[in-house]
Amino acid sequence: MQCFIYKSLKKDELYLYLDKKDDFSAVPEALFKSLGRLTFVMELQLSPDRKLARENPEKVIASLQSKGFFVQLPPTLISAMSASLDKQLH
Repeated sequence: MQCFIYKSLKKDELYLYLDKKDDFSAVPEALFKSLGRLTFVMELQLSPDRKLARENPEKVIASLQSKGFFVQLPPTLISAMSASLDKQLH
């Protein structure tokens, strides 16, 4: 699956994957605004066996197919969210 990756200039290490280049119409307006300015980083051919630095490719593909986009959060934000959820669940 072909995807197009954009980097947020507002939030370090936050990336937006799209199924169509420069087509942000699938991204909810509030989310799109929260990302700040975006810059195109690369075009990538995704497959389930393709290694990605921080994400499971199957998860990215599923999101692209169902929503038309995928947001890769910075690792520090993921850790903070995970810790917060853990506290809420226990």
